[in-house]
Amino acid sequence: MDASPFSYNSYVTGKNNFARKLETSALVNMLSQGENVVIYEPPKSGKSSVVQQAILNMKVRDQKFTVAQCNLSGVRTASEFALRIASALISAVSPSAEECASAVNSLLAGTHFVFDPREYSANGMAVGLNWDLDESDLRAALTLPYKISVARAQKVIVLVEELQNLPLCEDDRTICKVMQEVVRTAAENGNTGACWLLCGSSVNALDELFTKRGFLYKNIERLKLQDTDPKEIADYVNKGFLSAGKVLDRNLIMGMCKLFKCNLWYINHFASICDSRSKGYMTEPVLTAALESLVAIHQPRFCRCTEGLTFFQLRLLRAILDGYTQFSSADVIKKYSLHSSANVLRVKEALCKKEIILFDDEGVPQIQDPLFEYWLKTEFFK
Repeated sequence: MDASPFSYNSYVTGKNNFARKLETSALVNMLSQGENVVIYEPPKSGKSSVVQQAILNMKVRDQKFTVAQCNLSGVRTASEFALRIASALISAVSPSAEECASAVNSLLAGTHFVFDPREYSANGMAVGLNWDLDESDLRAALTLPYKISVARAQKVIVLVEELQNLPLCEDDRTICKVMQEVVRTAAENGNTGACWLLCGSSVNALDELFTKRGFLYKNIERLKLQDTDPKEIADYVNKGFLSAGKVLDRNLIMGMCKLFKCNLWYINHFASICDSRSKGYMTEPVLTAALESLVAIHQPRFCRCTEGLTFFQLRLLRAILDGYTQFSSADVIKKYSLHSSANVLRVKEALCKKEIILFDDEGVPQIQDPLFEYWLKTEFFK
């Protein structure tokens, strides 16, 4: 059976990455100039596709650089953070165990970092610790990309994914303090041979870190992903269906864009289900059945989410769905039994911490997940 023209299980590059060309171009320019960049958007917003397309474009331009890719999933201590960073960097420039051992001995001399052949063989970790991590060890790990850049005479890009785990570390303030010192010193010395590309999905938590706590203030630029033009999405979806010998009315495609708020991950998943359920002209019942299937796939996740919400949090969600933005007004508090304006503030903060809602630049609340919003409207509050 032919593969579906709609990919949703991994990032996309090349012809399938039709959206976010401006963001990709901006990221290429920023990285080429050695700028530090942070990207934080809701899950499945296209962050990885932008990053990977930018890296691909830089390779096509024949730029010489090394990418050290590090994922912070499950990281909860400074030791785990430092080991992930150092291992990613050493592995990026050392393809064999012998070269890893040599790199650790030369680039991390005088620290508690060591090369552990058993750990390397078991899980690919190029760096281990022979003692408790101290602040000088952490500084050495964060200075490593600049050392490698000088040693290899090549740009080093440190790609850190799942950055939302950083504020969850028990000693995150120490990590942030040391990292700020290292990055600031590099900037003051004009060292642009290495740069950091930080990506995360918890918008509110990372906005708290970078905006309110001022992490890497003046030493990093945020790249915001803009909404994709629905017409571009419609052209892409239509082309995908035509390649499979199928036809879908353009008005229905535009309705799809509106329902999913132009979220390409959901649109690709939905279109893939439609593609598997049809053989020619797709009717509205086909789309309805596909939407029911998509909701059924994600419903357990939505149920777990709502089970953890209090009465007041659910009532505030209902008010958001009903289009209200001024929750502290007497009428809204009375209508939705929100108790008081002080309670409204606490509930808003709780929903933000749970990454269920966010507030745009105009202060208008939005439910982050468009399919969750649809499920709340049509199932949960029905």
